[in-house]
Amino acid sequence: MSLFKKIFRKTPSWISEEERLAVIEQSSKQVSRGVFFATVIIITSFLPVFMLTGQEGKLFHPLAFTKTFIMLVDAVLVITLAPVLISFFMKGKFRPDNANPVNRLLEKIYEPVIRWVLRWRKTTLAINILALIISIPLLKSLGTEFMPPLDEQSILFMPVTLPDVSNAEAKRLLQVQDRIIRTVPEVDKVLGKAGRASTATDNAPISMIETIIMLKPKSQWRKGFTKKDIINELDNKLQIPGVVNGWTQPIINRINMLATGVRTDVGIKVFGQNLDTIAAVSAKVKQALEGTPGVQDLYVEPVTGGKYLAINVKRDALSRYGLSVDDVNQTVEVALGGAPIGNTIEGRRRFSISVRLAQDFRNSVAQIQRIPLRSPAFGEIPLSEVADVQFEDGPPMITSENAILRGAVMFNVRGRDLGSTVKEAIDKINSEKKILPAGYFLEWSGQYENLIRGKQTLMWIAPVVLIIIFFSLYFAFHSIREAFLSLITVPFALVGGAYIIYAWGVNLSVAVAVGFIALFGIAVETGIVMVIYLNDAMQQLVKLKGNNITKEDLREYVVAGAARRLRPKLMTVCVSLFGLVPVLWASGVGTDVMQPIVLPMIGGVLTSSTHILLVTPLIFLITKEYELRKYGKLEVYATQH
Repeated sequence: MSLFKKIFRKTPSWISEEERLAVIEQSSKQVSRGVFFATVIIITSFLPVFMLTGQEGKLFHPLAFTKTFIMLVDAVLVITLAPVLISFFMKGKFRPDNANPVNRLLEKIYEPVIRWVLRWRKTTLAINILALIISIPLLKSLGTEFMPPLDEQSILFMPVTLPDVSNAEAKRLLQVQDRIIRTVPEVDKVLGKAGRASTATDNAPISMIETIIMLKPKSQWRKGFTKKDIINELDNKLQIPGVVNGWTQPIINRINMLATGVRTDVGIKVFGQNLDTIAAVSAKVKQALEGTPGVQDLYVEPVTGGKYLAINVKRDALSRYGLSVDDVNQTVEVALGGAPIGNTIEGRRRFSISVRLAQDFRNSVAQIQRIPLRSPAFGEIPLSEVADVQFEDGPPMITSENAILRGAVMFNVRGRDLGSTVKEAIDKINSEKKILPAGYFLEWSGQYENLIRGKQTLMWIAPVVLIIIFFSLYFAFHSIREAFLSLITVPFALVGGAYIIYAWGVNLSVAVAVGFIALFGIAVETGIVMVIYLNDAMQQLVKLKGNNITKEDLREYVVAGAARRLRPKLMTVCVSLFGLVPVLWASGVGTDVMQPIVLPMIGGVLTSSTHILLVTPLIFLITKEYELRKYGKLEVYATQH
């Protein structure tokens, strides 16, 4: 019995239950306030995403709502549930941090580095400032676009022919194009459509041809071939006289047409009062843009050139033959348009039966002129005796916006970023003189319209968010100096984001901006953790030595505050990286939009963590030395609340 008692005897605890709970309470108070405000800051940093409208708003609002709700729950749990769970599971005797081999290795590497940084202050600050200055021209050299182009795994070919093309010619052209497209090895299926569906919402004329090209899986493509190469090869093969090629994707094309009325990346809308003048202005704009790098598929939306069959009644001849205008109109209506003579019922469906002249008797002006009319006085006479039959020019389709007639010059952007291409195009048009007569004006639309709207929203909301973040930091530390110390990590986070998107060759877009917005919160959160531990070290120093503090004591305790709690700071960084880095190797639909969001976050986390681990302790030490020199004592900010 004594042996069993010895084995199962409960060893006395090295610390009483009251003391253990007191330590947990003290530690929770020390960290939870900073973590709570860090969570609030992350939520605040996503405010610009909620302010986005249009396509970008619909795309990123779910991301912002999801992250915000998660962080709100996290902010509540970190001050309520987390201490309770810690009290349940953190029992027994724990080893100190330096007993962990990984922690010992990290501290062994980090401590000499931080000591070197604290010794070579000017060099460290100069390197950081230089890296920040270099990032500015890097960002300015990057191209701009509204959104990264989403690869839809298919291509939409939208050629535009002459507006007076016949049904037979459009059908023949469609078949020829489909056969040529099928010769490219990467093409799987081709589906072409000319004209519009039987619906009033699709106002496409017969001259607008749409061909959806489904591609084979990328594993079956020729080695080294990209989607751009396929489009270029198809474009070279489909150079047909009288046809202007247009290349886009099915989904984004529909979105563009519904949102802006323009079916290409960029459209220059020409507004005025006269269609002929609009056509002349559009031709001048097209001529000015020809040869601009990046401008592809350039064409003018036809506002003239349509053909109309005009049947003008000769009223003097009508009285001679004893006919009326209604007689002529009724005959033409029945012969060309068809007249309903009855209905047929097939199951639950009902169809009207119409009769008109056969195709061979109405397929030319000469045949229409021979349509017979019955005269009471002269018997049967041809239509040409009482009417002039001829084709007249007119608008193929009349387009208006805000009660003003509109034409458009459209083009896609390939091989260059959208922002610089449109900027050069605007400069070219502005340099041309006498393009616009009085009463006519231009409006840039398409993806460029969305780009300007998104940029304006982000420009005015970003400073507001930084101010809110600053005040949140102030409430966390009750010190403007400490708030500034945590906020200064934000520009250095931008450094890494700028470098990595430059190296990756990514254009600035709304997606990249969302990535930087998410980075703000992560950078400030890590900075808060560092400032909390540095202040904790200062408290221990003041408690130990009071006001008899030397510069050497100050330096040693700053090193201790930075190095002894290295693991939680690195864990904060690593958790972010482990969740983001796999996106860089992801493949499939949607990754080309996700990567521009993730890239600045990865680069920014790396540089901001380096700045926080090395430069933040240096700036903290400089401020404390200044306090010691000026006031003869340290101004300690309590981290226990």
